[in-house]
Amino acid sequence: MKSGHHNMKQKKDHLPRTISAIGLSANIINIVVGAGIFALPALISEKMGASGVIAYITCGLLIGLIMLCFAEIGSKITNTGGAYTYIETAFGSYFGFLGGIFTIVANMAADAAVANVLVNILGTALPIFENGVVRLVFLFSLFSCLAFINVRGAKQGIGVVKFFVVIKLLPLLVLIIFGWNAVSFDNLTFDTFPSFNILGETSLILFFAFVGAEAALIVGGEVVKPKKNIPKAIFMGITTVLVIYIFLQVVSQGVLGANLPNFKAAPLAETARMVFGPIGFTALIIVSAISMLGYLTGSSLSSPRAIYAMSRDEVLPFAILSKIHKKYQTPYISILTYIGIGFVLAAFGSFEQLAIITTGAILLIYLGVVLSVIKIRLVQTTKPGEFQIPGGLTVPIASILIILYFLSHLTQKEIIGTVLFIAVLTLLFMLNKTLKKS
Repeated sequence: MKSGHHNMKQKKDHLPRTISAIGLSANIINIVVGAGIFALPALISEKMGASGVIAYITCGLLIGLIMLCFAEIGSKITNTGGAYTYIETAFGSYFGFLGGIFTIVANMAADAAVANVLVNILGTALPIFENGVVRLVFLFSLFSCLAFINVRGAKQGIGVVKFFVVIKLLPLLVLIIFGWNAVSFDNLTFDTFPSFNILGETSLILFFAFVGAEAALIVGGEVVKPKKNIPKAIFMGITTVLVIYIFLQVVSQGVLGANLPNFKAAPLAETARMVFGPIGFTALIIVSAISMLGYLTGSSLSSPRAIYAMSRDEVLPFAILSKIHKKYQTPYISILTYIGIGFVLAAFGSFEQLAIITTGAILLIYLGVVLSVIKIRLVQTTKPGEFQIPGGLTVPIASILIILYFLSHLTQKEIIGTVLFIAVLTLLFMLNKTLKKS
């Protein structure tokens, strides 16, 4: 059981287990179906035309392999913290610290970006939102509401998430079902199979429409019967997302055909306009705004738990961050800290820099989790009731190759940004360690 000096024991959480498999899979769907899919069909069509569907299937398989690794480790390590806790348990506090900070920064940056896109969408409908003061007041109110809901309890948070998932998916399903009648099958035929190179490039863009499940899993310590429910929720969540994405691509390609790449801002809204008239366009713009709100609710439910977990494990030097609210039983200081910084980033941040770190960070988090699966298999046997991926190390090794392939496509800026970020974090970690000793 021991590996070197590091003992694989899980820290005790003091959070009540109130989240079901359905609740967790709703959280996965909610965070993954964020803002991306409302714009992606046009980009994919531009690169691959009608054969774009192949990119979705490829990407679904790729993310599926990585998610199998999450399912295995999530059924073995069942306390709060998600990727951070998996990496920390397998490789100790330094790598845990890197994984945790990467997770938090990537999620904060994504939240801030989505909050800004949300204000921009509101600005297209109601110009008053373009006013700097109004924008600031709106962002402040938005983040305050997120804090209020999530401090009140995970159960309330997941309740709101389920509500958003229904409101988000219903119009998309309506678009798929009614749009099907307007599909011209000539628009869906393609003669040549896409080249490996084009498929790789397109999958890289699409890959980020599938990320987010790792953020949803941070609430592991609050899931009922986690060994069974975490893998189950991952399969339900990712399969649902994949099926919906494929159908949305097929319908928008089938309705708009060769014109699809011309509608980069809102391809799904344009498809809805063709199917339902102007009201369809407006409805889909509203749905994409609701979708972003839902994403923010889910992310601000999950992500603060990573801060809580790092404080619980004393990887962050501030014990106050792991305080639990007496009445609501939530890590309220972590929630307020996370949402407060998120607001500041949304109000004043520049997303170029944030996006640069996010891409590399998410891929490195995935790499850390896959390596943790291998490490934990080597040092402990699978207990009854835990999920294990069949086929030995085939899936983890395939996942590593996929992640390295994606990492090799990062731009020079992204690589330098990520390396500098790791260097700064390493210094902070050393500093914290020195202070602890003294």
